[in-house]
Amino acid sequence: MTTASILSGRGVTKRFKGLTAMNQIDFDIPEGAIYGLIGPNGAGKSTLFNLITGYYPLSEGEIRFQDMPLGATPTYKRNQMGIARAFQISKPFPALSVRENVMVGAMFGNPDRRDVARVTQEALDVTEMADLADRTAEGLTAGALRKLEVARAIATRPKLLLADEPCAGLNATETEDMVRCLRNIRARGTTVWLVEHDMKAVVSICDHILVVDAGNKISEGTPQEVMNDPAVIAAYLGTPMEDIPGAGPAAPGR
Repeated sequence: MTTASILSGRGVTKRFKGLTAMNQIDFDIPEGAIYGLIGPNGAGKSTLFNLITGYYPLSEGEIRFQDMPLGATPTYKRNQMGIARAFQISKPFPALSVRENVMVGAMFGNPDRRDVARVTQEALDVTEMADLADRTAEGLTAGALRKLEVARAIATRPKLLLADEPCAGLNATETEDMVRCLRNIRARGTTVWLVEHDMKAVVSICDHILVVDAGNKISEGTPQEVMNDPAVIAAYLGTPMEDIPGAGPAAPGR
């Protein structure tokens, strides 16, 4: 049985004057998946996310969300359609509490979800932030700030979450917490597309991975297939998957 794609792209291309940052990329993100997007710095990962959210216009190609062409749909309408993005650098309102920060997403997200208190609490619960709800954002650890960024995105009630390097700079315990958080989000029915450099986290959580380098797609498949692809090893990893600490076969229940 084939799983429907929640997001797809055909010939996705972005040029900045003489530079082609994204070159004829095709992708299909199955509904309910945790998908990975990896590649070297400058490979085009953030550019692709910016095209999906409407921050950049396409130079060529098409992106479809739930089989609807996004075209020139503005960013805020894409969020209302069900696309949310959690950024690598969290920028909360520092003087507000965690709960109040999450309320911002609940108030300005999906217009069909106006039970702000309930939606806020659901986002706090799924990200395991409820015990920090009354703390001000300025006093949070790096790991908690990263989860707050995810909670605010989830409070908009997305069908697709674009998570931009959620584990960057986190220690091992914080990374495990974030991986569990993303699994919780998928379990509640939200598809996740994840950009991440922590290969242990990527292998442990992702169903499939798309690899880009210099704006070109160089590989796509399961974590095991991708991590042992000679093109990926040459362009990005530098060593086969079995030589990456902690990057063995994915755990059951991923």
